[in-house]
Amino acid sequence: MKIRITALLLIVLLLTACGSSDTSLTDSTTPDTLMEVMLPLGYIPNVQFAPLYVTLDKGYFAEAGFDVSFDYRAETDGVALVGQGELPFAIASGEQVLLAREQGLPVVYVMAWYQDFPVGVVAKAESGIQEPADLAGKKVGLPGLYGANYIGLVALLRASGMQESDITLDSVGYNQAEVLATDQDDAVSIYVTNEPIQLRNQGYDINVIPVADYVHLTANGVVTNEDLIANEPETVRRFVQAFQHGLADTIANPEEAYQISLKYVENLAEADKDVQMAVLEASVEYWKADLLGHSNAEAWENMQAVLMQMNMLTNEQPIEDAFTNQFVE
Repeated sequence: MKIRITALLLIVLLLTACGSSDTSLTDSTTPDTLMEVMLPLGYIPNVQFAPLYVTLDKGYFAEAGFDVSFDYRAETDGVALVGQGELPFAIASGEQVLLAREQGLPVVYVMAWYQDFPVGVVAKAESGIQEPADLAGKKVGLPGLYGANYIGLVALLRASGMQESDITLDSVGYNQAEVLATDQDDAVSIYVTNEPIQLRNQGYDINVIPVADYVHLTANGVVTNEDLIANEPETVRRFVQAFQHGLADTIANPEEAYQISLKYVENLAEADKDVQMAVLEASVEYWKADLLGHSNAEAWENMQAVLMQMNMLTNEQPIEDAFTNQFVE
């Protein structure tokens, strides 16, 4: 997960050259009129979306030919609209792509934003929970039996030779930090780039068990559909490259990305900047790669295996149809 500095500098330099004032991102292929894109993000406005805010604010989307607006509807809704051809792109996680394809929706993952699944389990240090085996017999809170928190938790258990039946699952909604702080549950499933930082800031001594330490799964990235890839591949390429540019800038300068995010995240200015910067910097570690946006086939195979074991997928999906690296390489 640690990027080589030379690789990151090369990416930044190349992308900066592409987006300079002298040469637009894709001079030879940028349309004369901008394509309107409403981009579903699957979550409320948050500093963790900084790379997208940077891409929009610095004009990289516009240079690539897109007039982008953000939509914070549910992840499943965004994927469905892309699969139906109602929207060209969405931000979604790998499991949503596989689940949608089984339903006949021709969605394709074209850029990996997160290089590892950012879910994990957190417990108070005094509980003695330090590894998955320590969860046996414990009560673990999570938003519900759906989504990334649930899938990540089950993947963590299975990678450690455990089953769901070894723990007690407690659906608590999206207030896992409060549930743990008030000792309602022994541990909670969270995003390791968010709740642990909030809890430590409140003075709690905690242990974190990241899913990524035990199994490699496909996380959030850019999703489009087969028709757009077949009929307008340059449109897909320009969108992906614009986002790569904003992502590289964010990794290189998180402080600048935070300042840009203030324009897009309501009440961010009133929040504790040190905490929000810590969230952003923790997220950056999950975005870094030698080649930004590259998907890993093993992560897709692992994700499919978990979904099959959970009976969320009935039939195995051809992994080679679910994602492509052709627009990032």
